[in-house]
Amino acid sequence: MLTLAVGGVRGQDAATQQQMDKLSGQIRDLTDTIELQRKEIEALKTQINELRDKVNTPQVSDSASREDLKKLAEQVQEIDQKRADDRELILKNIEKISKVAAGGDTPPVRPHKPAPKADDTTPPAPTTPQNGYEYIVKANDTISLIAKSYREQNVKVTTAQILKANPGLDANKLYVGKKIFIPDPNAK
Repeated sequence: MLTLAVGGVRGQDAATQQQMDKLSGQIRDLTDTIELQRKEIEALKTQINELRDKVNTPQVSDSASREDLKKLAEQVQEIDQKRADDRELILKNIEKISKVAAGGDTPPVRPHKPAPKADDTTPPAPTTPQNGYEYIVKANDTISLIAKSYREQNVKVTTAQILKANPGLDANKLYVGKKIFIPDPNAK
C-alpha cells in the first residue's frame, strides 16, 4: 500500500509539478507582457511630452502674426492710394497735353526784350525785327500751328516771317524744348 500510496503521491507530485510549471510559464509570459507594456507606456509618455513642448513653444518661423498682417494691409492700402493719386495726375496731364496738341490752349506769349543799344562799335543790326516773343516748342508743334496760335492772339505773323527771324531753323525738324523767336510785325 505504501508503494501505491507513494506512487499516487508521486503521480500527484508530477501533476502538481506540471501545473506549477504551466503556471510558472504563464507568470513569465504575463511578466514579459507587463514589461513590454511598461516600455510602450514610457515611450508614449515621452512622445506626449515632446508634443506638449512643441505646442507650448512659440514658433519662430516664416509665418506672420495678426499684427504683421494688419501692418502689411495698411501699407498696401497706402501704396494703392498713392497709385490712384498718380493715375489721377497722369490723366490730368494727358488731358492738358491733348488740349495743347489739338490747339485748344494757346501757347503762352513771352515778350522778347530787344537788345540794348550799343555804341558805334557794334556791328550792323540784323535784318530780322527785334520786337517779338520767345516761344518754346512743344510736342506735335509745327511752324504753321505756332503762327496760327499767335494770329489768334492778334500777333499778325506768318510762317515765312518766323523762319526768316530764326536763321538755320528747319521747319521739318522742330524738337520739344527748342526756343524760337516769334517776330511781332505790328510792334514798333
